[in-house]
Amino acid sequence: MGMSSGGSKDEATPNINVTPLIDVLLVLLIIFMIITPVKPSRFEAKVPAEPKKQENLVVEANPLTLVISIRPADRSIMLNQEAVGTIDDPSALTNRLKEIFRQRTTEGVFRENSNQIEKTVFIKSPTSVKYGDVVKVIDAAKEGEAEPIGLQVDDLSAV
Repeated sequence: MGMSSGGSKDEATPNINVTPLIDVLLVLLIIFMIITPVKPSRFEAKVPAEPKKQENLVVEANPLTLVISIRPADRSIMLNQEAVGTIDDPSALTNRLKEIFRQRTTEGVFRENSNQIEKTVFIKSPTSVKYGDVVKVIDAAKEGEAEPIGLQVDDLSAV
């Protein structure tokens, strides 16, 4: 005779069969793995193509362009040709950018083909400046409400 579980002969013992549940879970796991989008594994930078060389090409600078230059000799920051503080104290840069963008808002200076205020800033830095110093200037520009912020390297042939 078989072993009894302590009950009478006529009572059925409750057993839960988990094998079908495991099969369902495995199928669901496989389905979610297939439909989950794959994250990109690299960062793509769009580099402009080299322009065609033209003789007597005259390029006029956009008067709305704001270029922040970092001078490594004295750690000063220049906004276009105006001195606006140092890397160690970039608050003057932040205040000047806020003032410029406030003025552009009142005058209605918009980006081309857009209804957004022109707040584009380029940060130009030689390769000899430390990365942390450039980040301080980027943070100051962000505090000054600049957006987008582009980075320029002084000598692309040396990179």
